[in-house]
Amino acid sequence: MSDTDARDRLILYADYVCPFCYLGTRSLEQYRERREAPLEVEWHPFDLRRDKRNPDGSIDHDADDGKDDAYFEQAKQNVRRLQEEYGVEMAQELAVEVDSLPAQQASLYVRREHPESWAAFDDAIYEALWQDDRDIGDADVLVDLATDVGLSSEELRSALADDDLRAELEDRFAEAHSKGITGVPTFVADGRVARGAVPPAHLERLIEGEPQTNR
Repeated sequence: MSDTDARDRLILYADYVCPFCYLGTRSLEQYRERREAPLEVEWHPFDLRRDKRNPDGSIDHDADDGKDDAYFEQAKQNVRRLQEEYGVEMAQELAVEVDSLPAQQASLYVRREHPESWAAFDDAIYEALWQDDRDIGDADVLVDLATDVGLSSEELRSALADDDLRAELEDRFAEAHSKGITGVPTFVADGRVARGAVPPAHLERLIEGEPQTNR
């Protein structure tokens, strides 16, 4: 890959239930709006609830993941700060009870089978959760979002029930962990890494090859 090509491509690891992923995508959108050249974004799914899942894939909300009330209060404060910084309104600050697994499975399918519609579907999932307070773990909600961007409701329901697709998604999660991805959002550009909802100027430095700091 040439240096020019490297500056036109960004890898993003994200989970829809992460408020900082939503804020990170808003920062990314602000950067892309002022960028002259197109930027290819390669999405990779990540499961924040990986360590709390039961064998059947359901979430054990009582499992101890080391996050106490103080952790969540600090997270809320950080979300509020970034909302103000990026000019983003959100219907909620955290989505602790929402399971993103169905949304990520649907997104993986659309990315693979209908890549021209994926960006709109990706945005729709984020907006449904963070702007409209809808449950993106609900198949009916995901079907509504799919039809809104011109996709088949029957096809989307079939994808949500596809065990092979679920296995592929799990493989993607495992691959992310094998590459040292431990939290999201994580942005990767030509081997350089930025973690967290970094502002547009940081994304610019990351993609252009300047030293990056975490946030």
